[in-house]
Amino acid sequence: MLNIGDKAPEFSLLNQNEQTVRLSDYLGKAPLVIYFYPKDDTLGCTAQSCSFRDNYTSFTRLGAEVIGISEDGAASHQHFIAKNSLPFPLLSDVGGAVAKSFGLKKTLGFLPARVTFVLDKHGIVQTVYSSQFNMSKHSEDALAAVERLTRES
Repeated sequence: MLNIGDKAPEFSLLNQNEQTVRLSDYLGKAPLVIYFYPKDDTLGCTAQSCSFRDNYTSFTRLGAEVIGISEDGAASHQHFIAKNSLPFPLLSDVGGAVAKSFGLKKTLGFLPARVTFVLDKHGIVQTVYSSQFNMSKHSEDALAAVERLTRES
């Protein structure tokens, strides 16, 4: 798995509207929070995503953006966003190639990883938080990291 100080690998994925989103679209601007989650519309993933939604204004006030990534397709993401009023894009990593490029492994060999990365504006990993069970801590840790980054810059 990527560690603090590693450069995040470039990726190109489709969002919920089937538009291409690249990591490079965000670089050079502000911190970026990327959270990987197992599946739309599951209890834990809904709690995790809604925690990011509830903190989204705090992230954007600090200039940061948030992206969620799972193996679900665009139609599933559209439904999940509408149902939960998510204000940020969800990207489709069908087959999990981007998750693998971040070094993520499946839990128990079958459950996609639940890991959050905070990147600085240069794409360098500043924080990694991994937990399948403490959903709200993903956004709390990410927000603390973004606050620290903005204080330091």
